[in-house]
Amino acid sequence: MASASFAFSPAAPSAISAVGQLAAIPLGPKGDAAKARVLAQDFEAVFLNAMFSHMATAIDGEGPFGGGTGIGVWRSFLTEQYAKSFAGAGGIGLADHVERALLAQQEVRAPRAG
Repeated sequence: MASASFAFSPAAPSAISAVGQLAAIPLGPKGDAAKARVLAQDFEAVFLNAMFSHMATAIDGEGPFGGGTGIGVWRSFLTEQYAKSFAGAGGIGLADHVERALLAQQEVRAPRAG
């Protein structure tokens, strides 16, 4: 599946505050269901990344999550990949709800023929 050129603003403190960015993305005159699905999965991955990042902050000790100077960067890359993988495999169902909301909003925005 091709990845959409979509990224949340780094200034956004959480995935929840990025909902407005999703609403501003044009999906096409009749709604592009495939694009909506990709955007919804990307949104779910950002949300999961935030959750995984918070979970990983409590881990200390030896091994890959042990201390060190570069652990913060390494841990952020790891949690990002976990989130993308988890969302791509079905996630927690958030993408389904976001996709439906995007398509419903597109229907409201679409000019009516007739």
